[in-house]
Amino acid sequence: MYSEEDINSAVAAGALSAEAAASFRAHISRQRALPRSSEEDFKLLNSFNDVFVAIGIVILLVAVGAIGQALANLFTAEPVRPDFITNATDQGLWDAYYAARDLRDAWQMMMAGLFVGVAAWPLAEFFTRRRHMALPSILLLLAFVGGVFFTLFGLGAVLGASGNSPAGALAITISGLVAAGAAFIHWRRFKVPITVAAAAGVAVVSLLLAFLGVFQIEPENPGFLLSVLAAGIAVFVAAMRWDISDLDRTTRRSDVAFWLHLLAAPLIAHPIFALIGVTQGDNIQIGAAFAVLGVYIVFGLLALIIDRRALLVSALAYVLFALTFLFREFGAVELNFALTALVIGSALLSLSAFWLPIRRSVISALPETVRASLPVAHENTDHGVPSAG
Repeated sequence: MYSEEDINSAVAAGALSAEAAASFRAHISRQRALPRSSEEDFKLLNSFNDVFVAIGIVILLVAVGAIGQALANLFTAEPVRPDFITNATDQGLWDAYYAARDLRDAWQMMMAGLFVGVAAWPLAEFFTRRRHMALPSILLLLAFVGGVFFTLFGLGAVLGASGNSPAGALAITISGLVAAGAAFIHWRRFKVPITVAAAAGVAVVSLLLAFLGVFQIEPENPGFLLSVLAAGIAVFVAAMRWDISDLDRTTRRSDVAFWLHLLAAPLIAHPIFALIGVTQGDNIQIGAAFAVLGVYIVFGLLALIIDRRALLVSALAYVLFALTFLFREFGAVELNFALTALVIGSALLSLSAFWLPIRRSVISALPETVRASLPVAHENTDHGVPSAG
């Protein structure tokens, strides 16, 4: 399987002419009756060898993490659990046991994260930088960033369990931001498309957790939900900046945008539907259910305009729930799930089948200046390559 980056590399190396590459892309667009930009290609597998190597990487990293945990036990004594019968009321013994257990767990987390993060980098040098393997590269990126995060988070837990709470709290607070910085360093070296989204994800999670800690509020609080929505919009704007820089979606920048859209979608969808009230289970109101459908239609129009489907997928569970509720309320109790699945399935398949003509109709109503910043909506048969707008 050859990706757009492989084709671009062949053109840059002189193995393939730019005209031949453009002709090939136009041929594929005509064959699939869809512009290349609407395919939303992202590289997950080169071949089954990716799966084979990925399995080996997971096994190796699990083993490395286990070795790190075993070595962590050298730094702490194994906590001795008090006897329930003779020490059931001795609170001091139980407090000492819990403190020793927490310290041991913190050391294990820190050492496991350190070993996994250190092991992931040289593996990436071979499987990412030299072999350009897709799935192993994603796993190694996540292992490296996750290793950095849990190393620092574990260090904070060790400091906290050792009595240095201020330093521990600081280490835990900045662990996500440091992990985001590690992701940036990884990006500069290996250019794995998911890296930018991973960095944004850990930064967003860290900031949101800090928000919860500072204001001491619940995740269902409207202020927190609005903060999540603001973070999602910020990630969406970043995704659009990457998208606009590659309207034909033939470079790595389009893959970066794809992963950012995939991150932004749940950050946008969940707080909106939570504020509507759809996450309240059976307490949802009929008005809220119709509001969910209205929001989903807006998401659909936005998806058509930007030619990305992530919002539709992220909001799907909420729509399924709302439609099931509506069918039940209007008497279709026994068939409510079947009818919901029929409606949603038919709508999604119809939208997929007629995506291009529907998208043309939607963006034709937009100003020319906006259309110029959107991915292609038709195929230019005069030149055999996609054209903008």
